[in-house]
Amino acid sequence: MRTRSRSLAFAATAVALGVLASACGSSSSTSSSTTAASGGGSSSTASSAPATLKLGYLGNVTHAPAIYGIESGSYAKALGANVTLKTSVFNAGTDAVTALLSGAIDASFLGPGPATSAYTKGNGNYVVVSGLASGGAELVVKASITKPADLKGKKISSPQLGNTQDIALRWYLKQQGFSTDTTGGGDVHVVPQANSQTVTAFQTGDIDGAWVPEPYATKLISEGGKVLVNEADLWPNKQFVTTVLVVNKTYLKDHADVIKNLITATSAAITTLGTDPSGSASVVAAGITKASGKTFKASQVTASIKSISFTLDPIASSLLTVADHAVALGLQKKSDLSGIFDLSIVNQVLQSQGKPAVKSS
Repeated sequence: MRTRSRSLAFAATAVALGVLASACGSSSSTSSSTTAASGGGSSSTASSAPATLKLGYLGNVTHAPAIYGIESGSYAKALGANVTLKTSVFNAGTDAVTALLSGAIDASFLGPGPATSAYTKGNGNYVVVSGLASGGAELVVKASITKPADLKGKKISSPQLGNTQDIALRWYLKQQGFSTDTTGGGDVHVVPQANSQTVTAFQTGDIDGAWVPEPYATKLISEGGKVLVNEADLWPNKQFVTTVLVVNKTYLKDHADVIKNLITATSAAITTLGTDPSGSASVVAAGITKASGKTFKASQVTASIKSISFTLDPIASSLLTVADHAVALGLQKKSDLSGIFDLSIVNQVLQSQGKPAVKSS
């Protein structure tokens, strides 16, 4: 496996989809419709043509720059008064893929597993245009589980069948010689469920652990769990993509300026998370609380963000490796992913900032 170097790293710190949420069950959806608002600025030029951007994201710390951009109003300000921003929040990326494929949203921040699923199921019409985060996923278990062999017969949760952490969990178990299946059978019983439900299930003893993104790993640790596997330790140089931005190609063609302004504002949010860790953590915590319906404190965001590097680099080789794992596990079909990346706009943004370009291989 080859991985790309991370950039912009630091270690300090919808239309309402009610119908879709009912159909998907585990997705949590909210909506915000905004135009120009107060918040952190960027060097982008606001769109001159009226447009709407329907944007999806997850209420995880691995989406912190996006959450900050939405909650602070800096996204709306960067997009300009002529662009209406409508947001949808999901429990896991697979629900966001459903929304993308149905046309309910135009773009979404996703994990690498759902990103490749969107590309293949959407016949190449949904492409990765930028990275967002690297790291920030762990297998947290009960204190009685001290080694991988102890996982046999145990019930371990993931956010959703086929999502990024679900793929990582099943691949890890396969490497340890354990069998799993999509119905919770096998040597280790994998139980996909919403992250907020996972915390409750761990508290009550209904599950023995979970492979989850931050801040839920930190939350489980605060409930007496311990880290058995930090996913970063499984990758060369501890670098792997956790979150990317996926956009409908038609929307990208028609509204390239909107996506450029979104990426520029995301870059600015990444900078703010580094320069104002305390203030930005409060904004992100409020956003996660709103998205999940569970209270998250700024201190929990600050603690969990330490294992994440935010970067516009999609770390392409690791995304393609995750796709290979999903195929090997029978969760996705083998397909040609040669066109999954369109990094032209993010590289324009990076060039304007005097930073090196990112690559698709």
